[in-house]
Amino acid sequence: MAKVTIDGIEIEVPDGTTILNAARMIGGKIVPPAMCYYTKLKQTGGYCRTCLVKVVQGSTKDPRPMPKLVVSCSTTVQDGMVVQNITSPEVLEARKGVVEFLLINHPLDCPICDQAGECKLQDLGYDHGLQKTRYEFKRRTFEMKDIGSKIKLHMTRCILCYRCVRVAEQLTDKRVHGVMNRGDVAEISTYIHNIIENDFSGNVIDVCPVGALTDKTFRFRSRVWYTKPMDAHRDCKKCCGKVVLWMKGDEVLRVSARKDKNEEVEEFICNECRFEKKKKEDWVIEKPTHIDRHSVISANHYEVEKPLKLGVGSQPPKPLDTSKE
Repeated sequence: MAKVTIDGIEIEVPDGTTILNAARMIGGKIVPPAMCYYTKLKQTGGYCRTCLVKVVQGSTKDPRPMPKLVVSCSTTVQDGMVVQNITSPEVLEARKGVVEFLLINHPLDCPICDQAGECKLQDLGYDHGLQKTRYEFKRRTFEMKDIGSKIKLHMTRCILCYRCVRVAEQLTDKRVHGVMNRGDVAEISTYIHNIIENDFSGNVIDVCPVGALTDKTFRFRSRVWYTKPMDAHRDCKKCCGKVVLWMKGDEVLRVSARKDKNEEVEEFICNECRFEKKKKEDWVIEKPTHIDRHSVISANHYEVEKPLKLGVGSQPPKPLDTSKE
C-alpha cells in the first residue's frame, strides 16, 4: 500500500494505482478530467493530455518534484507522493491550453449534436475554455459516413481519443477501423469503406466522449434531457442484458449500456439489446437511472428512494384557527 496526497487530501491506495484512479477513490472536484482513458480497456490513456497534474514530491524516499507536468492516467503513485491538481495554477493553465487545442477543429454545433448534454468536451469547454478562438486558419472538415447500418461517423467532431479503436480491438474478433493518415489529416476511418458489423460494434457509440460516433436509430429524435432514463434488464445469451432505456412516455427511443460514477460503461452490451429491442415489453424495468445533479439530464428527473416519514419527536402541522375570523 502507498500513501498519496492529492490537493491536500491523503489516501492509502494499493501499489500500482495510478494518480487518476487514486483521485477517483477520493472523489469530488479534485478528480482530473479524462477524455481518452477508460478503466475497462487495456493500453488506454495518454492521448488527450487533459488529466495533467503536478507532482511536487515524488515519494518519501525521493522527495524531489517531477520537472514537468505528468499524465495522471498512466503515472503510478509512490509512497509519500504529493500531487496538485486544481490547487496548481500551472495545471489549470496547461489544461486550458489543452482544451483550446481540442476545440481548434471541433465544430460548435452543440445545438444540433446528439451528444449534447452528455458531452465531456462541453464540460471541459465550460470549465476551462476561452470565449473565442485564436486560431485563424480554416477548420478541417470531413464528410459524414455510415460505418454500418446503425452507426454514423461524423469525423469533424472527433478528437482522436482512440477509445473506439481500443473497444474494437478488445471486444471483437476482427477490427476493421482505426486511425488513418498522420498529423492534421489523421482520421478515424475504415479501410476502403469497410463497414463495422459485429455483435458488439455499438459499444463504440457509448465510449465516444463527443458526438463523432452516434446511434443512427436515435439521431435527431429527441434531446436527452426530454427523455426519462430507466434501468432495465432482459435475459440475453450474448451479453449481461443490463441497460438504460431512454424513454419518452412508453416509447423506447434509445438503449445504451449502464455507466458508473466516472461515466464509464459498467458492462458492454450486444447489438441485439441496443438496436433490436426497442419495445417496452422487451424489458423488465427496474427503476429510474441515477443522474448526477450537475448534468442537464437531471432536469425534471425524479428518483424516489424512500417514502417521506415524520422524524422522531416531530409534530404534524397544526390546523388553522378560524374561530377569530
